Amino acid sequence: MKYQLHKLLLRSLMALALVITAFAWSVPAQAACLSSSATRSAVANGQARPLGSLRVKGQILSAKLCKRGGGLVYTLSVLNNGKVSRVTLDARTGRRL
Repeated sequence: MKYQLHKLLLRSLMALALVITAFAWSVPAQAACLSSSATRSAVANGQARPLGSLRVKGQILSAKLCKRGGGLVYTLSVLNNGKVSRVTLDARTGRRL
């Protein structure tokens, strides 16, 4: 009985650690996105292409310019044929990642 209680406690702690790790990984990804003014500066300085110059199949519903891997990426929500999908593009080249 004591062994089963310890086993249950260990499993619960492992599950909690997994949830905390997943949350910790998701928060920095959101925090890495630039504000509107920082996005305008990045486009003006040539660090990112203007959003209107990107070639995307469908209608862009929302866009964020974010830091990733030492560079900038656009994270887009795109409506195409009635389906919304997330598209990630290199902000400098416009190529899909």
